[in-house]
Amino acid sequence: MTLKAGIVGLPNVGKSTLFNAITKKQDALAANYPFATIEPNVGVVTVPDKRLDKLNEMYQPKKLVPTTFEFTDIAGLVKGASTGEGLGNKFLSHIREVDAIVEVVRCFEDGEITHVEGTIDPIRDIEIINTELILADLEIVENRISKIEKKAETTKDKQSLLELNALRKSKEALESGTALRNLEYTTDELNCLSGFNFITLKKIIYAANVNEEDAIAGGNNFTKQVEEYANKEGSKVIIMCAKLESELTDYTEEERVTFMEDLGLNASGLDLLIKATYELLGLKTFFTSGADECRAWTFKTGMKAPECAGIIHTDFQKGFIKAEVMSYEDLEKLGSEKAVQEAGKLRLEGKDYIMQDGDICYFRFNVSK
Repeated sequence: MTLKAGIVGLPNVGKSTLFNAITKKQDALAANYPFATIEPNVGVVTVPDKRLDKLNEMYQPKKLVPTTFEFTDIAGLVKGASTGEGLGNKFLSHIREVDAIVEVVRCFEDGEITHVEGTIDPIRDIEIINTELILADLEIVENRISKIEKKAETTKDKQSLLELNALRKSKEALESGTALRNLEYTTDELNCLSGFNFITLKKIIYAANVNEEDAIAGGNNFTKQVEEYANKEGSKVIIMCAKLESELTDYTEEERVTFMEDLGLNASGLDLLIKATYELLGLKTFFTSGADECRAWTFKTGMKAPECAGIIHTDFQKGFIKAEVMSYEDLEKLGSEKAVQEAGKLRLEGKDYIMQDGDICYFRFNVSK
């Protein structure tokens, strides 16, 4: 299951520095001028999960495979992008392809790094980006309404009218400066709109990029402004120092932990951002464990056992019979699979079982030739 989060923001806010740190790569160009990133850079990021470390300790498998998803570093957006300024439509087409948005907001002063708008003002920066994304979606909505309005009202086709009403509802919100993610839609309305891949319908996290001192302090006056803004729309803010996180990637895990402890940081800003983005997309993790391999698998909240079996292999879903399931919590508490079974905590679940985060599974299946 491949899902993507796109890193966006104005030029020179720290997007490429953050991308370098997240993917533990240094090949994304992080330079002090607009449009340093011309093509979107895509990197696979490992989702930190201490449960997998524990399974590795218990089973000592030949292979350990964490769950992952993709981060895409997208070229800096500027005012007027919706009408073709900067990279314009090219940028917007890239962001339409991701599942969620990480908007990097500059919350630090640095005279050596120029700001495209001349001064540091995180709310202005957020509103520049959000306005461009709203205008881009509005153009699509208006074009679609003009194509189907007459037909829908003439034929009274139920599906066409449903789509038209959903588009009109969206148009009204966008014209008032409201992102579509802040509207309430019915399931049928969302189905009608899904094909348009609206940018402002995607969920968002704000990454407040600060200097090292403010990262240790837990923020500054700029980050407080961002948090107040995000709270109004029900979004989350992660405070982090992209430069520090990028430097930490050169350390071993042990050195990294020691250095963070010396700074008084309980958790890496990167780890917090990765976990928050994973949760934002409604993702959870189940495990398969054994002597050959311990592996974490990503699934969407609400998926049933056969669907999760299909993530491993389509044959598992086609021929699904039962799933042997135990929870990670029970295994950790009792110490072994045998102890879990003796305690009556190993369950057989059928096709209607809704998978839970931390389930450890063995799928029984049979595919006839």
